[in-house]
Amino acid sequence: MSGLKLFHTTKGGVTEVMPRLAEEEADVQDLIEAHMETMLGVRFLASEYSTGPVHGGRIDSLGIDENNAPAVVEYKRGTDAGVIHQGLFYMAWLMDHKDAFRHLVRDRLGAAVASQVLWSAPRLICVAGDFTRYDVHAVREHRRSIDLVRYRFFGNEHIGLETVASVTGQTAVSRAARRRRGAETPRGRREDRAMTELAAAVDEVLLGLGDDITKVENRTYRAYQRLRNFACVCPPQKTKLLVYLKADPKEVDLAPSFTRDVTGLGHHGTGDLEVQLRTDRDLERAQDLFRLSYAAA
Repeated sequence: MSGLKLFHTTKGGVTEVMPRLAEEEADVQDLIEAHMETMLGVRFLASEYSTGPVHGGRIDSLGIDENNAPAVVEYKRGTDAGVIHQGLFYMAWLMDHKDAFRHLVRDRLGAAVASQVLWSAPRLICVAGDFTRYDVHAVREHRRSIDLVRYRFFGNEHIGLETVASVTGQTAVSRAARRRRGAETPRGRREDRAMTELAAAVDEVLLGLGDDITKVENRTYRAYQRLRNFACVCPPQKTKLLVYLKADPKEVDLAPSFTRDVTGLGHHGTGDLEVQLRTDRDLERAQDLFRLSYAAA
């Protein structure tokens, strides 16, 4: 279980310190929809999205995350055994109506984003007052990417979010992508064995930072996230491996040929701090930065 992440949603101080549940489910939904990118790393697209008269449902919130994966967000005021099944019901509808989602993304965020939707990693994010041990077990039995997030209000101006469980789905598309990579000729993978081994070591270190980390394969990078991305690793180059972190570059002593502030500069993945890894020693130097970014996410 990850630590509680507290969000200050308005100006002013906290009037109460005791955590509490919302008066109404809509209170949670309205607040998170207003700050969805900050809290969940998801760009908000629509609220109470109708799935049509035949399906007969309404998706609480629809969005698209940092890796351009579709995100269904469902809310419950307290503990509700049906929230996961309800969310999966809407996820199944979404995967059968990809054109409708693309049109929504195009209308809200433009054609460029709509053309890059990552259908291999759709996400279900359930936000509720609490979850049972049966809920935690259930998400591990599904093939979908599911995040269970517990919330608490603190006074009228703070909300705390805590990840209870986070599981990465294993879809047919992602398996096919792995098969394609495995089928590449040795010549195509001979770039530099040392870089390939370094990438594997980075993967082990990043996943070892916590038990709430999920990994998402994008076309141009691999994202490591705990609700939000905290690290993005690009494919190995001949002499270096690029990692982008959510750590604030202004809080880091930048070192030439090792760390770089890429705020405002185009690059693959997310994060404003670029880390260049060439050797195992660089990886050792980078581990404090990895931890810093993990905490920031």
